[in-house]
This record gives sequence, structure tokens and C-alpha cells, in this order.
Amino acid sequence: MKIKYLEGKRLYFAFLAGGKAILQDLAYLNKINVFPVPDGDTGTNLASTMKAIAENARPFHSLKESLRSIADAALTGARGNSGLIFAQFIFGLSKELGSEIRVSTARFGESVRNAVRYAYDSIAHPQEGTMLTLIREWAEEVYQNRHRFGDFHELLSHSLGKARQALQETPKKLAVLRRAGVVDAGAKGFMDFIEGVVNFIRQGSLKNVFNRELLDIEFQEAPHKVRETITHRYCTEALITGENLDLEKIREVVVSAGDSAIVGGSETKARFHVHTNHPDELFYALKDLGTITQPKAEDMKLQADISHKPKSRVAVVVDSSCDLPAEILEENQVVVIPFPFNIGSHVFLDKLTITPEKLYSLMEKEEIMPKSSQPSLKTVENWLSYLSSYFDSILILTISGGLSGYYNLARAAAEKFPEKKIRVVDSRHLSGTFGLIVKRLLEERAKGKDVDELAAMADELAAKTELLVDIRTLKYMVKGGRVSPAKGLLAKILNIKPIITLDKDGRAVAAGKSFSRKQNFKKILGMITKRHSERRIHSYAVVHVKNMERAEAYAREIEKICGKPVSFIMDVSPVVGVHNGIGAIGVCLSYE
Repeated sequence: MKIKYLEGKRLYFAFLAGGKAILQDLAYLNKINVFPVPDGDTGTNLASTMKAIAENARPFHSLKESLRSIADAALTGARGNSGLIFAQFIFGLSKELGSEIRVSTARFGESVRNAVRYAYDSIAHPQEGTMLTLIREWAEEVYQNRHRFGDFHELLSHSLGKARQALQETPKKLAVLRRAGVVDAGAKGFMDFIEGVVNFIRQGSLKNVFNRELLDIEFQEAPHKVRETITHRYCTEALITGENLDLEKIREVVVSAGDSAIVGGSETKARFHVHTNHPDELFYALKDLGTITQPKAEDMKLQADISHKPKSRVAVVVDSSCDLPAEILEENQVVVIPFPFNIGSHVFLDKLTITPEKLYSLMEKEEIMPKSSQPSLKTVENWLSYLSSYFDSILILTISGGLSGYYNLARAAAEKFPEKKIRVVDSRHLSGTFGLIVKRLLEERAKGKDVDELAAMADELAAKTELLVDIRTLKYMVKGGRVSPAKGLLAKILNIKPIITLDKDGRAVAAGKSFSRKQNFKKILGMITKRHSERRIHSYAVVHVKNMERAEAYAREIEKICGKPVSFIMDVSPVVGVHNGIGAIGVCLSYE
């Protein structure tokens, strides 16, 4: 049966067939992925993009409606360079066929040729020998034969020859492929897609397409294993939504942030991908150009270091509520899983896509109250899957279970790997006290302690660690719902300055109060003097919410008490600081 016209439903199921073909080749696509970086995820990214289409797009009789649905789903769910290039090509096709109910081969040929420029325009520095080349040469072949073949099966089957030729020639155009002895992974993925579409159109049957393979697959997304020198550390992506988005301005900001930059989308939805050293500056610059959601910022350097030379037999995983200097975390290959939080409609990643300094400035200037949420179960599972390949065992330390449900989430993730040796410990702390616990554990790990010994020590150290928080104002605790408005008003009227600590279960409780910050300072130092006389201070740190001067004053006085220098002074993690408010100080004590 000849197919002279392509309508919405047939197009929709053709896309699913193409996605299924990519899925079947996923492992091979990952294996041959060497450009733009050899991070082994092209197959996963393309399959994830196709899964988003299967989950979110809908078939319509109208070609226009089906293609719009597919393009929107692809853009929303696009992953990595390859996924975004594919999504942008589909978006271009939807624009070119925006008013069609059904389409002939002649009109289709014109449209796919015109859609190519959308894919090229999305990339800052288009590179031949990649998926782009195959899309362009395939589309040109379809265009040149659009009148010769009035049947879609004949037209697309004929185009396969040119596509295969373009694929085989990718190593001639890109030296990195030639050296590796492979074709381009993205181009191969697009080839798979076209072959899947052609097979579906030839068979004309839904029984091999309409199944749950794409919907049911769960990807263990492998972090980067790049061996080459990494000039831009963070693989960064996000979705930007809004009305009348300025795509040129978004593209300008993204391109200036680093390399491997791609921006695709429309006036209401855009997705970007870029490798950058400063994801926080990038997101801050983008926040006024649209609403940022689905943020991602993966540390390629850390992932590469782990995959090439693990520091220990035991991996250590914490969350971003743990305040410890970046150089200590990096030197010891500690994985930090960030808490997402909302600032208005924007979604940021704690410490990665926004810094404490910028967040606290926003809180002061705009009177905002960010709301934190837990990392996804999938995020934790992906890390555990990856780390299990390089470490004998994994120790996960979490923010206090008395303050967050993340401890239970981490345990649920660990249970997905019953064959792996994973220990999950509730630190019963947060911020600087969490950091001091981790610091001491890293010192013991360096001495050869195994994961069970470290887990037992973590529990002991939790009982030997104390947090005293000097609160400047209860305004932010009231806004966050941790203190009732009535109590907040009373404290304001009486000028009460509370001192907060954590009980043995890691819940926030009052440790005292004063009627001025000066009295609070003296009271906390008095408490420390008494504690030190009862059990010696092993180490201490001071964290603060935009109040370095007061933090340094505490450190000087504590050094006089115990005769030891401060371990570190640093900004409180945003996910913690937003609840304690501007000016708060956390005095963190670890005892012998």
C-alpha cells in the first residue's frame, strides 16, 4: 500500500518506532561516544529524549497538532548535546509544517530541508562530521527526491543510502573519530531513528511499536569519565520558560559561559546545554530572562578523577547541607548531592547554580523566601550505581533526619542495590557540625578504616558534636513556617535573640536566649568555656549567613578558650541559611 500523505497519528507512531530503534542500540551508542567529550552518554541522552516523547506527546489526526506535541515533549525532555540537537531539529520541522493537517512527500522534503537550519542555529560552533552533518545530508537527499517519489516508504527508504554514506564519512571530517576508529555516536543515533521510522512505515503495523519499552525503561545515567584535560568543569543544562523569551539574549549568555554551548527552543520554552566553570554566574544571569527549571550541573572533573583513580576503597557521599571547604571535599573525592530549592518560580541547585552570597543578597533586596526540596530518588540511585563501579563500599551521610526526610530517601535508594555494600548514616547534624563530622571521618578513612568502622564512628561523632546558632532575627523562621507569627512578633517586641541547638535526635531546640546580640555573644562563649572544661574541644568551625565579621570575632575568642585555630570559617549552605536568616552565626564544636 502506497502512503502518499503523512498525517498526525502515523507520524506519532513513526517517532515511537524511531525511538525504539535508538533504545535497542543504546549500549553501542554510549560505547562509541567520543565527541564533543568521551563521556559515554550519547545513547542514554537520545533514548531519554525519546522516552520524554513517549511519555508526554500525544497522537492527533492533524499533523500540525501531533508534531507540536512531539516537539514540545522533545524540548522539555532533551538531554545532552545530541538530545538537544535532535529536539531542535524536530522543533524546526514543527515550525515549517505548522499549519498542515497532512503532508505530501513534496511538502515534507521542503520542510525537513528548512528544519536543518534550526539545528545548526542552536549551536555556537557547529562541527561537521557529527549528527548535524548526517541530518543535513539526509534532509537534502529527501528534498532532492521529493517529486521523484510520491510514496513515503519509497522516499525514506531511498534516503537511507545517503544517510549511511554520510555516517561512514564522519571520521573523515572529524579527527577525533578517525583516531578512535568510530563513527559519530550522535549521527549513528539519528541513523537508527530513521531506520526505525522506515521499518514502521514499511510494515504499517502498530503491534511492534505500541508497547511500553520506552515508557518502562529506567536509565542509570553514568556520570562523565572524560580522560582528557577538562577546561570547563560543569556539564550544565536547564529549561527556561516564559512569554516572549529573548532567545538571542539567552544564547548570548549561554555561549559566553563556556564551550559545547547549545540553545534551542521557541518564544515560550528554551533548553540549553553548556560546559562551564561558573554555573552559578550563568544561572544568575539567566534568571531575569525566563523561569529556570530542570537544572543540572554535573562536576565532570570529580567524575573523571573518581573513574581514573579512586582515593579510597570507601566512597563518601554527603548532601549540600554539609558545610566543609570545597578544597577538602575535592581532595577527598567526596560526592555532594545538592538540594534543589525554589526562588519564586525558579529552581536552583544548592551551592552549584547559586552561591550563598548571591542568594542572601536576593533575600535582603527582594524579601524572598526560598523553599527547599529533596533530591530525587533517581539522582541518588544514579550516583550509587556509578560509585559502585569504582569503590568497594559506599558511606552515605545525610542531613539530620529530625529536620528532613532525606535520610529515608537515601536509605530507599541504597535498598535498590542489595548486592552492594552501602551504609546510610543519619548525621543528626547539618552545616558546619555535619562538616566537622565528615572531616574527622575522612581522616580515619585515610588510615584504612572500612565502611562499617566509619559508619560506627559517624554515629559516635554525632554525639560528640554540638551546634550553637546565634540568631539575629526570627523573621526568616517565621516566613519558613518554623516559628509561629505570634512568637515571632513577641520576640521582635521584646528584642529576644534566641540561641538554637540540636538535640540528640537532631531536632532544633532552644539552648537559651538574650535580649541583645552582645549578650548572645557572651552567653555562647560562656557555654563554650564550660563545655571545654568538661570535655576538651577537638576542633571547631564557624559558619555564617552573610556576617563574616561576627564569625571571625567568634573564632578569635574560641581560640583563646581552647588554644586551637579554627578549622574553617565559611558561608552557610543556602539550603540551611535561608531558614536561619541573614546575620545568623553557627558555632560548631567537635569534642574529644
